[in-house]
Amino acid sequence: MFKKILIANRGEIACRVIKTARRMGIATVAVYSDADARAPFVRMADEAVHIGPSPAAESYLIADKIIAACKQTGAEAVHPGYGFLSERTSFAEQLARENIAFIGPPVNAIAAMGDKIESKKLAKAAGVNVVPGFVGEIEDTEHAVRIAGEIGYPVMMKASAGGGGKGMRLAYSEQDVREGFEATKREGLNSFGDDRVFIEKFILNPRHIEIQILGDQHGNIVYLNERECSIQRRHQKVVEEAPSPFVTPKMRAAMGEQCVALSRAVGYYSAGTVELIVSGADPTGESFYFLEMNTRLQVEHPVTEAITGIDLVEQMIRVAAGEKLPFTQADIGIDGWAIENRVYAEDPYRGFLPSTGRLTRYQPPVEGWSDDGPDNPANSNGRRGVDGVRVDDGVYEGGEVSMFYDPMIAKLVTWAPTREEAADLQIAALDRFEIEGLGHNIDFLSAIMQHPRFRSGELTTGFIAEEFPEGFHGAETSPETLRHLAAVAGFVASARADRARQVDDQLNGPLEPPYEWTVRIGGSDHAVELGEEDVLVDGEPVDLALEYTPGDTLIEAEVGEDSYGIRIAPTRSGFRLTTRGAIHDVQVLPTRVASYRAHMIEKVAPDLSRFLICPMPGLLVRLDVGEGDTVEPGQPLAVVEAMKMENILRAEKAGRVKAVNAKAGDSLAVDAVILELE
Repeated sequence: MFKKILIANRGEIACRVIKTARRMGIATVAVYSDADARAPFVRMADEAVHIGPSPAAESYLIADKIIAACKQTGAEAVHPGYGFLSERTSFAEQLARENIAFIGPPVNAIAAMGDKIESKKLAKAAGVNVVPGFVGEIEDTEHAVRIAGEIGYPVMMKASAGGGGKGMRLAYSEQDVREGFEATKREGLNSFGDDRVFIEKFILNPRHIEIQILGDQHGNIVYLNERECSIQRRHQKVVEEAPSPFVTPKMRAAMGEQCVALSRAVGYYSAGTVELIVSGADPTGESFYFLEMNTRLQVEHPVTEAITGIDLVEQMIRVAAGEKLPFTQADIGIDGWAIENRVYAEDPYRGFLPSTGRLTRYQPPVEGWSDDGPDNPANSNGRRGVDGVRVDDGVYEGGEVSMFYDPMIAKLVTWAPTREEAADLQIAALDRFEIEGLGHNIDFLSAIMQHPRFRSGELTTGFIAEEFPEGFHGAETSPETLRHLAAVAGFVASARADRARQVDDQLNGPLEPPYEWTVRIGGSDHAVELGEEDVLVDGEPVDLALEYTPGDTLIEAEVGEDSYGIRIAPTRSGFRLTTRGAIHDVQVLPTRVASYRAHMIEKVAPDLSRFLICPMPGLLVRLDVGEGDTVEPGQPLAVVEAMKMENILRAEKAGRVKAVNAKAGDSLAVDAVILELE
């Protein structure tokens, strides 16, 4: 077994690998850029080597720097994590020449399956179902338009070397191809150093299901069941679960055996994932097609670990060291259900715009993933976390989410005996995630977990677009929940008033705080009265139990049979309460003065529709108009790149360009005015 390994990655996956290596008694080496100098994974590792500036292209993507760090520290092997150099054949070849083990598959398998175009050719030759499409070089936009027309719309344009949702565009028409083909090429070149694009038919009502493969260097290959990854936004996975609510035992076996056969054909070993597109319109579940094989560990691997009890990182290390798999296919079962939600630095209330900045507050619902193992009574299964909740993260309170890397803050994984229980546990855990300083998608994730369609298991890759066509404005809240929150708001208001009475003696004597409040929430007023023994809301008793001290940012409340984790922030006239996927601005006034509210003047927000404002920090890649040009509503005006993704900014209304304040290549701050209409 290796004595020391280097992790050629960053963030949560670096932390993840370090924890397993530590449990195995293996020393670890971290490599880090300027932006990550104070990151948790750097502190966790036994040694750390600085490898360059913040941009990945100048640090994590330079193989020579990784190899130099190995030589400097005596690391015998490299775990690449995912992304960066994890699927680059030249990196694995360089390691081999330096006699450094690669904790991953053989070079020939990476080469065969890592290129989407070549892998489809190989899969087709091996008799595997592939999606109809054009597998070959596409010369230019005109060539792409002809190919798309021959295949038939809708089509998907994909960067050949792409992954992680980058370099993908869905086209429903010729205009979509003309607008998106060059952008797809650029994203492929910027993210993967390869601008080749292929086009394939888009399967209607598609489900994205993947099979986890694990093999050793002795010819043993098994599949560790499937993961459902259909809930995506911009082709980036948001929610993953294992097993899939759609897959039957017969279908699981057919998929698994086919994926094992494909893996065997390329001599595969280590962990890998075969991604399949499944037609949800086929009630038999037999219409599944090969998409690609990811020759690395997947972001969503924890859900597989949770239902199988197998530590995939440990097995990757053991396989790289030449050990045999300690189990066969017959030993692989399914224990319970696991769901993973990706907590991103993005603002769903503002069209999911990327959000960067400092984490002024970061408190996950449990500590980061525990590697203490089964001997710890608080952690009966290390791969499931504590009490069925596991957090994989690589950030810390006071640290920054940088524009240089992807926007993931953490992965929240829950395990329970049933799917419904695992989803309920997600809702409870999300409510207890405290993040301040930047936008995040916690409310959106909670709304998905509560959504009737999600609960039914009727998922497709169009779930988010179909269920949130007008964007996200918070989860629906029942009238009963609003009454409960009104009771909580009244209690908090009394507690704060009582605290003010105790510390402020400026009124020359004790001031009795009010215990009757008018609480406006959800557009309605509720009369809240707090007695010595009971709480009344609109004259009806409410069974309320909570502990609150002024200054708390999270309230644990029991209201009747319902349990709430409520994030609270004070406002000028009350509080902002956030729970179960919705933000509630609550106005709380003593009942005796609430009637004066009618005399308050409402402030009207200014009309900014004539300005094109940069919605996030980023690089202005392209400007499509100039001074004097006329524009129509919805017309593309500019393209801004942020966190490796291109965002098209469109006109809100018709008009003529009066002034242009930026040019292509400029780095823009959030709210920077790009241009102004007359």
